[in-house]
Amino acid sequence: MTSPSSGESSSNKAKASPAPAPSPATSIASTADTTTTSRPDAYVSEKSDDSSKLRILLSILRKFIGVSDIASVRFSLPAQLLEPTPNLEYWNYLDRPETFVAIGDSNDGLGRMLEVLRFWFTKDLKYVKGKPCKPYNSTLGEFFRCNWEVEDNAPPILGETHKESATQHVDTKNKQIRVSYITEQTSHHPPVSAFFVDCPVKGVSARGFDQLSAKFTGTSIRVTPGAHNLGIFINLKHRDDEEYQLTHPIAHLGGMLRGSLSITVADSCFLTCRKTKMKVILHYLEENWLGKTQNKVNGVVYTYDPENDNKTRIKDVPEKDVLARLDGCWHDQIFYTLQGSKDSSVLLDLRPLFPTAKIIPPVDQQLPNESQRFWAGVTSAIKSKQYTEATKLKQEIEERQRDKATQRKEKNEEWKPRFFTDAVTANGKPDLTEDGKKALQGLQAEDYGLRDSDVTGA
Repeated sequence: MTSPSSGESSSNKAKASPAPAPSPATSIASTADTTTTSRPDAYVSEKSDDSSKLRILLSILRKFIGVSDIASVRFSLPAQLLEPTPNLEYWNYLDRPETFVAIGDSNDGLGRMLEVLRFWFTKDLKYVKGKPCKPYNSTLGEFFRCNWEVEDNAPPILGETHKESATQHVDTKNKQIRVSYITEQTSHHPPVSAFFVDCPVKGVSARGFDQLSAKFTGTSIRVTPGAHNLGIFINLKHRDDEEYQLTHPIAHLGGMLRGSLSITVADSCFLTCRKTKMKVILHYLEENWLGKTQNKVNGVVYTYDPENDNKTRIKDVPEKDVLARLDGCWHDQIFYTLQGSKDSSVLLDLRPLFPTAKIIPPVDQQLPNESQRFWAGVTSAIKSKQYTEATKLKQEIEERQRDKATQRKEKNEEWKPRFFTDAVTANGKPDLTEDGKKALQGLQAEDYGLRDSDVTGA
């Protein structure tokens, strides 16, 4: 599911922040003085009063009724409407990285697809536990990197898992696993960021482009994946390079008139693996009962022909092809039922879970265009409620970005990302440059040293 946006065009992603801070059991603390973790003060309580912010935001958005994509429109939000968090710092799919590192544990193809599904339903935990907010827009060439350290303790699916075979005979059960992440704003118009996630010891990686299209309807914002956002691509190195493509459904950001933002989903999305010839159709239902959204989801796992992939609705899947069915609430519990069985099993219980904290390089080891350091002045001003100063600093950044874009145009120079080979790709899968590979290797080794970027976008 993509994150809805309600503001500036250079990033177009909204933020949800968990109501309470993560419990000790579900957050990762730094193990050294040289690293920092995601800050609890970046989270915004469900109980905080944002009604005045929403009134201002609504008055701004009303100017864009009828605009097909407000992401393509240049306008700047005042600093008091923003959360003091860089967009790239917030934006990732690893809310529960232990579900990510467990993908590929099962020796059964259906078991691995169910592991992918378990990860899928944790990636939006930020929206389950919190409410949508607006972080800073990313600037061209801005980047963010971090680690997560988690125990490899996700429960098995479809019987006992064989972690040794999934890690080439490296026993990782109940041991700390490091997952590394890098993302870079590769394009400004349209706003696109590329990301790469890597867990070398488990042979699991993921990559993709994030781009959203947003339309204001008058009462809500309809958010769809942009043209370059073809989903999340997960690769299992130790499973003969199985690749899973996970596409995003359409989401709606509503509740502006009530003064309480919320996200609903009423669409279908697909998870496919050509190598195992398995596909999942998930159908999100926007059912209302006495004015309350139920957040229901149904799904089917089935065998398909990759060369004749023509099924988009659950009811069109022949019974003979069905492997398992899914149902539940993506805010609560998800169940699966194997074909031929009447008994359902819990795939995931989200109720006790909260997003896991990131381990971030210290600011004094970050580059000038690295998110926390880049936005430090704006963040400090917003936190001290110096909104005029924060807006001034933010506008200076935006002006620098425009000036540099003008200079490149005059010189007929094309922007090239540093950590990824291309701003966008036709297949939706970004490739790392040598600098990108070195940055991930450095994260794995907790060596944060990088040379300064030769060129910056702002």
